[in-house]
Amino acid sequence: MTTPSSRDRALGRGVFALIPQAGDSVSAADRAGAALAALRTVPVHVGVLQAAVILLEEAEHADQDAVRAATTASTVALLKAALARAADEH
Repeated sequence: MTTPSSRDRALGRGVFALIPQAGDSVSAADRAGAALAALRTVPVHVGVLQAAVILLEEAEHADQDAVRAATTASTVALLKAALARAADEH
């Protein structure tokens, strides 16, 4: 794994500033939606993606909040797409 460049760190701080934080009295779904809007490609172990999909699918089925469930479903779809791309590359 490589160390992020100063440009990457600055970009990360800029993106972080755009994502509402917990103290800003916004929901977790709002914060997750903002984070998804700021997606960028980074290397991740496939096992991490698989674990995230499993946990999020369970949360999606148990969730009664429609916005949070929709955000979870979007996240699961993106993770599954990333897993499919990883499988195609190998």
